[in-house]
Amino acid sequence: MKVQNMTSSKGNMVANQFIIYTEFGSVFQSYKSIIAKIVDYKDGLYNPTIELDKKYWNYSNTTGKYRNIFLNETIKDTRKKIKSGQYKLTDLNSKPVYEDTVEKINMKGGI
Repeated sequence: MKVQNMTSSKGNMVANQFIIYTEFGSVFQSYKSIIAKIVDYKDGLYNPTIELDKKYWNYSNTTGKYRNIFLNETIKDTRKKIKSGQYKLTDLNSKPVYEDTVEKINMKGGI
């Protein structure tokens, strides 16, 4: 796992805005809240899915700015994808970020 501060348009590290990279995908964290999660692999296959935290996904202008950078899209695009069901709204802050994936690995003895 690797944690990296996001960078501003001027190339400076931004405090309290992080991307967490794991072997399963990446996570955007703003302050202490998980905002978005991209899972690249599911059941051993490349199948990217995106989940947004139902409470914090659009919490503030700053969160929105860096969420847009993380997802590489505008708020309008994000809202369309939520409405269409392409993005799932869920509670990303009630359990470890990849707990569901870790449980599956432990049950199968590996990826």
